[in-house]
Amino acid sequence: MDKTRSISQYQDEENMSYSEKEALKQLPGDSGWPKFSVTGECDHMELIDYIDGLFIDVPSIPDYWITARLNIAFKGHASIWYTEMKEIHERRNWLG
Repeated sequence: MDKTRSISQYQDEENMSYSEKEALKQLPGDSGWPKFSVTGECDHMELIDYIDGLFIDVPSIPDYWITARLNIAFKGHASIWYTEMKEIHERRNWLG
């Protein structure tokens, strides 16, 4: 899957700045994301650390690029939980 195509659903590529296009190139493809399924004792920590690392490695990544891709990481019960939480809670900035 083309990484640019999956993100362009959320933002028109033609309107992206050069730095946004460069940041987009650094995002991993769908298979690069750790999976969170609520099956392990601490498998959520791997995902949290991974997202924190993305913001450190590529500080120009907008929050919505990450949150738009969370459905890739969540599987099974975690996916159901995430969908329900999106419906209940307002959007918030990942970093506070």
